[in-house]
Amino acid sequence: MKKIQMVDLGGQYEGIKEQVNSAIATIMETSAFINGPEVRSFQAELEEYLGVKHVIPCANGTDALQIAMMGLGLQPGDEVITADFTFAATVEVIALLQLIPVLVDVEPDSFNIDIAAVEKAITPKTKAIVPVHLFGQCANMDAIMELAEKHNLFVIEDNAQAIGADYTFDDGRKQKAGTIGHVGATSFFPSKNLGAYGDGGAIFTNDDELAHTLRGIVNHGMYERYHHDVVGVNSRLDSIQAAVLRAKLPKLDGYCDSRRAAARSYNEAFKGQPHIITPKTIKCDIATNDDSNCHVFHQYTLRITNGKRDALVKHLADNDIPCGVYYPIPLHKQKAYVDERYNETDFPVTNQLIKEVISLPMHTELDSEQIDFITKTVLEFVNG
Repeated sequence: MKKIQMVDLGGQYEGIKEQVNSAIATIMETSAFINGPEVRSFQAELEEYLGVKHVIPCANGTDALQIAMMGLGLQPGDEVITADFTFAATVEVIALLQLIPVLVDVEPDSFNIDIAAVEKAITPKTKAIVPVHLFGQCANMDAIMELAEKHNLFVIEDNAQAIGADYTFDDGRKQKAGTIGHVGATSFFPSKNLGAYGDGGAIFTNDDELAHTLRGIVNHGMYERYHHDVVGVNSRLDSIQAAVLRAKLPKLDGYCDSRRAAARSYNEAFKGQPHIITPKTIKCDIATNDDSNCHVFHQYTLRITNGKRDALVKHLADNDIPCGVYYPIPLHKQKAYVDERYNETDFPVTNQLIKEVISLPMHTELDSEQIDFITKTVLEFVNG
């Protein structure tokens, strides 16, 4: 059995090696390192894939979120509601822009932002909601867009973990994750489902005026060289990363299929286990519908309910199986974001999840032998 990895980027590279190497060699020969043809081609191809009017590439996913908020004209003191159970980048940019982060609890089954908690948190100062499509599955966008319309709020989708996923509206329409709100942001960090070989990110919108503003912001506020029309930043996707992403984009749906196949194998192995809660898909059933794309499994995350999660982490490490605990400390308890406004009784689900969640290896190169070894190792410990 080959070595088990949390993410096998080397194995994935073998399938695109010739195209990647050729594209990088061309870039080296032409020296078109910034805003070159590869970036423009990737932008157009991603727009077509997502069915969105505008993709604005940038340097990383955190910048994408920050630039989206800048483009919407959010001002210091404005409140922005987002999930407590996620990576810090989502709240980090809110604080950096001197906006007021308002953290709310999540749902126990999808791990995504709790709609009732969002509605309860809305005040006259609220200007935006940032749903995080955690672990590869969309938040309840029907309800979020309804709340946004009712209260005249912006919706900024944090799509760093769910690119390629479909969201099915209550009326049956389907739309790609990240293209539903007023603006979406994603990351191309190497471990993402669509990952570069360095940092990268992008912003999505169907709003022509907003797209124009965003294109200026990413390039020092310039639309014409040395003419700075808006306050901007330096955040551009470089050509080499665009070339890697162009090689991967046509394979993204296949990558997602591989991840779902691995998730089905995991689910089958853990079925009926009293101390293991497997990931729940909310808008489809991946166990029976091969065509469903509502979850792209950036992470495959279990809940271990017998109080032995940390011991399981050690047991897996002792057997050379990597795993992850995303996230061990909720944002409302992080030193940088502690606020007297928060009450522990407002976060019962998050406070429980941080004791139970564990993410198993999940990537496009997992094989049946590896999955069998991983699941048997988990089960022998949980049932031991």
